[in-house]
Amino acid sequence: MLTVDFSRFPLAPGDRVLDLGCGAGRHAFECYRRGARVVALDRNGEEIREVAKWFAAMEEAGEAPAGATATAMEGDALALPFPDESFDVVIISEVMEHIPDDKGVLAEMVRVLKPGGRIAITVPRYGPEKVCWTLSDAYHEVEGGHIRIYKADELLAKIREAGLRPYGTHHAHALHSPYWWLKCAFGVDNDKALPVRVYHKLLVWDIMKKPLATRVAERALNPVIGKSFVAYATKPHLPRAEAEADAA
Repeated sequence: MLTVDFSRFPLAPGDRVLDLGCGAGRHAFECYRRGARVVALDRNGEEIREVAKWFAAMEEAGEAPAGATATAMEGDALALPFPDESFDVVIISEVMEHIPDDKGVLAEMVRVLKPGGRIAITVPRYGPEKVCWTLSDAYHEVEGGHIRIYKADELLAKIREAGLRPYGTHHAHALHSPYWWLKCAFGVDNDKALPVRVYHKLLVWDIMKKPLATRVAERALNPVIGKSFVAYATKPHLPRAEAEADAA
């Protein structure tokens, strides 16, 4: 289940991609399939080991084209172990809401992104997320949980402040908002509640089968209750005079 829309966020074979806070690796896997040279980084060593296993399995199954590479590694988003201007593309999906120093993370992403490079940022959308917080403290008051709710204009302002130029936004995963509202209403750790179990089966069916009815419903509902807010931006090239001054 991808949150980044690659029709709006073009990826070329050979692009060097950083999936920052990759989690289970869903976006890293898609980039690998598209021929990129992928680095999947996360602070969770257990998840990184699983991502590495999947990369190996994909290579063995021939799922990635010739020239594509994939590396999974542990690392700190606030101290990325890469030189300046190392990547053509950076993806950070459903991560920034967990990190106290979100401006520091943005600064690190801008540092390792090449001029002209592209970045995709996804966070929980304000409205659906606010409902979750209202229904359940346990939803967010956990170690490593969500510490803030972004409004779209607030996130875009921080992106611009970091020196990036936003060029597009959209919402995603509308069908997942009611599931999390149910989870919060019946208990975030209570998977046995009948409404939660029934809705979960619907989501699994939707993800596996991708029926036209749910695809159309989600597209219609995304602007209203989409669970995620997605922003795309580029890192501008320095004006010549500024570049020459920096070099001097």
